[in-house]
Amino acid sequence: MSKGSGRPSRRRFVQGVAVATAAPAVFHVVPRHVLGVAQDQPPPSETFGAALIGVGGQGPQTFKAMSQGLAVRKLAECDVKFLDRADNKTVYSDFRRLLERKDIELIAIGTPPHWHALISIAAAQAGKDVLCEKPMTRFIAEGRAVVNAFKRYGRVFQVGTFGRFGASKDPNRVLTHKIMRSGLLKACPAVHVHSESWKVKEWSGRPDLPVRPVPKNLDWDLYCGPSPLKPFVRERVGGTHRRYWDYDGGGLSDMGQHFWDPVQWTFGKDDTSPVEVEAHAPPAHPEVTGMWGWVELKYADGLTFVFDSKEWGERYSRKTARGLSLEDLPEGEREKIKAMPDPEPLLTFAEAVKTRKQAGGNAEASHRCATLLHLANVAIRTGRKIKYDPVKEQVVGDEEANRLVNQPMRAPWHL
Repeated sequence: MSKGSGRPSRRRFVQGVAVATAAPAVFHVVPRHVLGVAQDQPPPSETFGAALIGVGGQGPQTFKAMSQGLAVRKLAECDVKFLDRADNKTVYSDFRRLLERKDIELIAIGTPPHWHALISIAAAQAGKDVLCEKPMTRFIAEGRAVVNAFKRYGRVFQVGTFGRFGASKDPNRVLTHKIMRSGLLKACPAVHVHSESWKVKEWSGRPDLPVRPVPKNLDWDLYCGPSPLKPFVRERVGGTHRRYWDYDGGGLSDMGQHFWDPVQWTFGKDDTSPVEVEAHAPPAHPEVTGMWGWVELKYADGLTFVFDSKEWGERYSRKTARGLSLEDLPEGEREKIKAMPDPEPLLTFAEAVKTRKQAGGNAEASHRCATLLHLANVAIRTGRKIKYDPVKEQVVGDEEANRLVNQPMRAPWHL
């Protein structure tokens, strides 16, 4: 198998056979219904074998989103809660056994975020395309590893947030995107973009909950996976996993990729990250997520994003604005923006799978968006302003903060 090619799909195999046998014989087209295939049913060569890993909560919706625009047949499901009924044919408790199957081409990932990176990378290595639930990863270094893996193996990756597709069709946002990407705006004005509904209280945790026996159907060791193996607390499993730093990052991580993916595209920041991050929040607990007020993330060009929770302390009160206009450019530069073509249409996951091109919310763009959330949480957890190098993807001069950027994994798991 050549590097980056993945295994040959059934479509390519069938096409290759047709080329090898078509000449010089003459063939007659046989209607599909004569072969017993319904008129509205895709032939087997156009149907993708697929699987869902992480079936609880949002998992079924993630699989549905992955299937849009594609003829998909679900061949298997996998969840660590299936320990008592796994048959390793259609039901699995260990994702590694599922990924060994050659008939599965598409993977939907609906697990908690501490598993997103490792499962995505393993799927790419196995020649699968992936639609992953948000947030993309649990910490920053994982995201870069995912980006590198999908480049190396030539697979399609997308995070299941689709707001950027709407943004790319909004004339005002397209104009802002063109201005930011043109390089003509030498000093970006202090643009602040607010978002709310962060579910901060809902996903704030309690460190004093009782330890309980591990359910018989749950593989607790595999659930914890690369995160520390802790005593079983019921709230660590299910939607409340968001309250624990071991698996997620609170309401900020839960909602952030939805909010900021379209904003990031609008302001042309799919290939970089902020250089300064400051949070207004109470001291953070080392185990569980908590309250915060606002976070300010500033890019090298002066563009500033603001996360404002409205749920703790004083509201963010500095001057705010939305979008850019041609008036922000010198008069001589405005005609250049008008003459610029609009950005290329973003490809959906289905279009990317069919064409083997990058999806609209590809790994690099999704990683940069998740980095916003992780940097905000790093500032909240350290309780101080941090400076970040978006090229090296490290906090400058702060080893404690960098241990949150690239967190250790429990053996034998590693990036």
